[in-house]
Amino acid sequence: MKRSMMWVMGVLATMMFVGAGCATAPASPQERQELQRDADAALRDMKTASPSIGDILTNGHAYAIFPSIGKGGAIVGGAYGRGVVYQGGKLIGYSDLSQGSIGLQLGGQTFSELVVFQNADALAKFKQGNYAFAADASAVALKSGASVAADYRNGVAVFTNPIGGAMFQATVGGQEFTFMAADQVQGD
Repeated sequence: MKRSMMWVMGVLATMMFVGAGCATAPASPQERQELQRDADAALRDMKTASPSIGDILTNGHAYAIFPSIGKGGAIVGGAYGRGVVYQGGKLIGYSDLSQGSIGLQLGGQTFSELVVFQNADALAKFKQGNYAFAADASAVALKSGASVAADYRNGVAVFTNPIGGAMFQATVGGQEFTFMAADQVQGD
């Protein structure tokens, strides 16, 4: 049992760090502008699907929006996406999301994800550079016209909006985030 658990943990750790080799912020100003446009469009789509998202953002301290996360798996799975972080309506940085999972799963999907920080402490932890959600963290899947409430866990609420694909899963895994402040981005 211990050996199989060590193997599972090794696979999960590998999957979590696969995305870590990718740069957190897009390299060029054009790529950063495109990511911001995509993030703004994804947020509009989320507000259309659930207008109460606007109130949640107003009451939250800050948020990160990942416009397109690709996820796939066949027993072992992974996901990756890049996003932008806003505080007080101002872009403060970039983030990337990596996810590893193992278990019964098959398929692929694309979705947007919104991470809302309830307070300054939650944002500060996120900005430290390596932030992870436990495998038991849950996200609210937005449905057209449905009202949602912020269910904060450790100062963070997560919302997802499906874009396409289909995936069957009963897995164990978590998400890891990295953050880079906008004023640290080079390549302008």
